[in-house]
Amino acid sequence: MAETPNEVPDVTGLSIAVLGGTGDQGRGLARRFALAGHEVTIGSRSAERARSAAAELGADLGVRGLDNTAAAESGDVVIVAVPWEGHRELLASLADPLADKIVIDCVNPLGFDKKGPYPLPVEEGSAAQQAEAVLPRSRVVGAFHHVSAVTLLDPEVDKMDLDVLVLGDDREATNVVRGLAGRIPGFRGVYAGRLRNAHQVEALTANLIAVNRRYKAHSGVRLTGV
Repeated sequence: MAETPNEVPDVTGLSIAVLGGTGDQGRGLARRFALAGHEVTIGSRSAERARSAAAELGADLGVRGLDNTAAAESGDVVIVAVPWEGHRELLASLADPLADKIVIDCVNPLGFDKKGPYPLPVEEGSAAQQAEAVLPRSRVVGAFHHVSAVTLLDPEVDKMDLDVLVLGDDREATNVVRGLAGRIPGFRGVYAGRLRNAHQVEALTANLIAVNRRYKAHSGVRLTGV
């Protein structure tokens, strides 16, 4: 029986590790997935920093902090939310613990100058494609690029109306990530093409930052007609 475009697998039991989880976006995603009932681990170069970031989210959420290697080993699914400058080096060092896992890359290679944000050139085409190149044994998916860290961390915000654009070449993996996106109230995971199309999705973040600065907002993306 053929699957429908909106069909996703049951992902309720999956554990999630967030590399770069001490940053705002990483902590925000960790918080939302913990609220959704997932076992969540924050990873950092420093286990102490990771534990501190986890504690800041509140003991009731049960988020734990480990060093990046231990965090990568612990998660069924691993989210990469590290600064672009250390992206390649970190992932290359974690190729073994990340083997055979779904790795969600949400890194946006951006620069900033007096004119505002702009996308940086990436030799492989995009951050997600760079992840794919250095993690040949992992199932790399691009997603969660356009989520406001401020909104994710705001305890007054219970629901966010947002479409998460999910990119990848492994259909089963993209379906899992779409399912995980739907675990956050108001989020919808939408398949947006192969990983080779990740560049324009990552680059769109520069436009959203410009929108948010002009309108003093925390806007995201919402698609119509699907």
